[in-house]
Amino acid sequence: MRIISAGSALPEHAYGQEAVTGALKSIWQSELSNPETLDRLHARCGVEQRYFTLPLETYPTLKTWGQSNDVWIKTAQELGETAIRSAITPAGIDPKEIAAIFFVSITGICSPSIDAKLVNRMKLSRNIKRIPIFGLGCVAGAAGLSRAADYVRAFPDQIAVVLSVELCSLTWQNGDLSMANLISTGLFGDGAAAVIVAGKETRFKGPEILATKSTFYSNTEDTMGWAVSENGFRIVLSPDVPLVIKENLRKDADSFLQEFGLTRKDISSWIIHTGGPKVLEAIADALELPEKSLEASWECLRRVGNLSSASVLMVLEDVLQNRRGAPGTYSVLAAMGPGFCSELLLIRW
Repeated sequence: MRIISAGSALPEHAYGQEAVTGALKSIWQSELSNPETLDRLHARCGVEQRYFTLPLETYPTLKTWGQSNDVWIKTAQELGETAIRSAITPAGIDPKEIAAIFFVSITGICSPSIDAKLVNRMKLSRNIKRIPIFGLGCVAGAAGLSRAADYVRAFPDQIAVVLSVELCSLTWQNGDLSMANLISTGLFGDGAAAVIVAGKETRFKGPEILATKSTFYSNTEDTMGWAVSENGFRIVLSPDVPLVIKENLRKDADSFLQEFGLTRKDISSWIIHTGGPKVLEAIADALELPEKSLEASWECLRRVGNLSSASVLMVLEDVLQNRRGAPGTYSVLAAMGPGFCSELLLIRW
């Protein structure tokens, strides 16, 4: 199972962090008892710039979940197609060669799902296998990559695409002044990423996915997720997320690597979801990583914010283009998300 290429797409509306904070303070001015709290929280998110589906001044006009979801459906198709084409075009892949599409998102929903709409829009194969995945949140990019690897292991002469589209800004809850929502409005952005995975009997070359590992942490379902109501998706984000990471990730990574006679010292690079400063710091502490080991993740966080499931795929894109490992070296790709759970992939260059 080989990773052939990756591509991404971002909406056209880019804003610096201070501009986003200012816009939200203007919207919530009559409700925020202490506006400086928002300044402080957003300044600590590690984000310099984010991209949004709509101009900031347009968001207050979205009065219902249905209106927001309609925007999600339209934009997800546009960004999804752009991300896939940016991944397949440099690799010389015709859209009809894609045998399976794994579509992941947590920020909107429709039926037929976005992958079906892309089959029509991009003239994909009539016989393509469609696997839409909802509910995995931030871990879904890594989990989708793992499931695509499973697929091409079973069908080694085929290629699959993993597509993530996350439009987090469309889930903002205007009346929610909880700490979780205030933080999320400073952390999450919009974007899409696609990764092409091919079986060993195809003509394509690339780093090999040697193995994957899914781990579920019992009785942690309140750590992260959505509270769904007639208003849409309300963020659930516990301050215990870094603690769960510190308590579990090291032993899970060590156990996974031991299956292949490896230790953390054998890993040349770590391709990690950009969860936010506290999450990245917890991961670095848990894995006892040298300074700057997660620079690709920190850079992605600064440049576009946390894109939920798309983040780790965008970090992978950066690694493939600018930070490739030497032949024979190993990388680990990892993400964590609602459940609470983790997904690990062992990659050999």
